Amino acid sequence: MAADGFWDGRDEAAQTMRERTAITECKERWGGLERELADAEVLADLAEEEDDAAAREEAARELSRVEARIRAFTLDSMLSGEDDRSGAIVSINAGAGGTDAQDWAEMLLRMYLRWAERRGYETRLLDLQPGDEAGIKSATFQTSGGYAYGYLKREEGVHRLVRISPFNASGKRQTSFASVSVYPEVEKEIVIDIEEKDLRIDTFRASGSGGQHVNKTSSAIRVLHIPTGIIVQCQQEKSQHRNKDMAMKVLRSRLYQREKDAQKKQMQEVYESKDEIAWGNQIRSYVLQPYQMVKDHRINMEIGNVSAVLDGEIDPVIEGVLLAGM
Repeated sequence: MAADGFWDGRDEAAQTMRERTAITECKERWGGLERELADAEVLADLAEEEDDAAAREEAARELSRVEARIRAFTLDSMLSGEDDRSGAIVSINAGAGGTDAQDWAEMLLRMYLRWAERRGYETRLLDLQPGDEAGIKSATFQTSGGYAYGYLKREEGVHRLVRISPFNASGKRQTSFASVSVYPEVEKEIVIDIEEKDLRIDTFRASGSGGQHVNKTSSAIRVLHIPTGIIVQCQQEKSQHRNKDMAMKVLRSRLYQREKDAQKKQMQEVYESKDEIAWGNQIRSYVLQPYQMVKDHRINMEIGNVSAVLDGEIDPVIEGVLLAGM
């Protein structure tokens, strides 16, 4: 930061500052954990020396708290992707299963909102399409907080529910599906940066109407953007300088639209690559009858307290998937 010219490039300087902040936070957090662990060890040693049962219990509680904080630090350290520190945009869509699937989609929405609330994240509902009889057809919400996308990105996939249907008069067991899609909250605008070395600029005499001056001077401009092959020309203005400004304006617009089209195509490819929201594609099953269990099929983790999971206590399975390197 003290180097000459550091602040000349605003974008580069801002990126360096963000990296510095992240490294500083990591370093301070690590130092704090070292101090907490050392204090807990001293407390445990004193309890043993004095043979104090109450002090032992207090030391055990403190060590447990430090252990949980170290585990959280370990998980955060694993989230080193470009967008992992960002907020997340989560979309939930009902799949096969009719009204039961729409009710299941609403249950998932509540689960993730409760999870975000437990972590102290802010949430904002962006879109909600109510179901025909109950539940929701789809919903999209935004959650902002440290590493929100990093934690939620592995929740993307098909989620399966097995239960006795409350919408079936015969009381039969029903299997329902809903999909979850997770995207990073990106606050980047498309920046069109045109370098001179990527341009070939030619001048020529304007043709057509415009008067004696326009036709006899090389005021018209043709600009070739070499990387993309886009050609823009302008000859309507009397001044070569103004024609060049107009040509560059048109070129920027065309490059902007080209980038937008590329982003749209990429999003369409992501959407089309998603699996069908039905049997055989699920990443996790939530079984309420005939027994109670949540099973993540990717890591074969099973949790018996389904009610707690549906109330937002999904950290164990999120951590399990992250620690498995998936």
